[in-house]
Amino acid sequence: MTVALAALVPGALLGWAVYAVVGGGSGGDDPKEGASAGASASVSSSSRAPSSAKASPEPSGTKPSASATSGAPSASAPPASGPLKGKVVVIDPGHNPGNFRHTAEINRQVDIGTNRKECDTTGTSTNGGYTEAEFTLDVAHRMRALLEAQGATVKLTQDADRPFGPCVDERARIGNKAKADAVVSLHADGSGAGNRGFHVILPGAVNAGAADTRAIVEPSRDLGERIAGNFVRATGSAPSNYVGGGTGLVTRKDLGGLNLSTVPKVFIECGNMRDSKDAAQLTSGAWRQKAAQGISDGIVSFLRG
Repeated sequence: MTVALAALVPGALLGWAVYAVVGGGSGGDDPKEGASAGASASVSSSSRAPSSAKASPEPSGTKPSASATSGAPSASAPPASGPLKGKVVVIDPGHNPGNFRHTAEINRQVDIGTNRKECDTTGTSTNGGYTEAEFTLDVAHRMRALLEAQGATVKLTQDADRPFGPCVDERARIGNKAKADAVVSLHADGSGAGNRGFHVILPGAVNAGAADTRAIVEPSRDLGERIAGNFVRATGSAPSNYVGGGTGLVTRKDLGGLNLSTVPKVFIECGNMRDSKDAAQLTSGAWRQKAAQGISDGIVSFLRG
């Protein structure tokens, strides 16, 4: 516990302390590929296509955005007056529900600065068939509503409004072109059963080819630390027990979405879809609202300084 507290940096300390007190339980740019410490990169056949299985019904009082309930894509609403007025946030929902129908396109190699990787991947799913692509879009919609209520201009890299992708290099360009003040890429892991918890992936210092992350390493770490602390506080989830040494923070140099970013950006793996206990949370609308709140609170904390 002492080691975890020391490593989980000041922005995350309070959230981790709350967790301790309450006793809470890559091909393409898929962070699951190449993950260390025993994380599995395999995806069973059930994750190759969206299933008819749905997440648990939305609880009373949970109000996702209109596009989350109707399935229709929507553009960011005009920014409201609030503490984040003038700030731009890009949310990058990992994968795309249509990727499994476009394997040739998403297997195309793209340049990520350090090397070449697949355009995108299909993502993973729970054993019950709830896909990562469904999960990331749902959380993205909830985050958009929360952040727009704070006055931010919010853009999504995709909203199931295109047949596949975008590729990982384009995802980075979307945030760069928007001159985003913060970008968060949403994911859920596909590791082995018994591997539980979340982790935030930070960009390492890369200067190769088209990639130069040196200017964003420090602000991205600040963003990631604040998201980690607030995610613990909002969800009660523990940092990953299989990567990050209990800190909930992992630094990577092999993800194109980070390598090619010129603005502060992190990834978050919100939990492990292949573990039954984590899957029960990820498929809960009430828990996804908490996840959206925690990530959004971290972004707000970062942007307000």
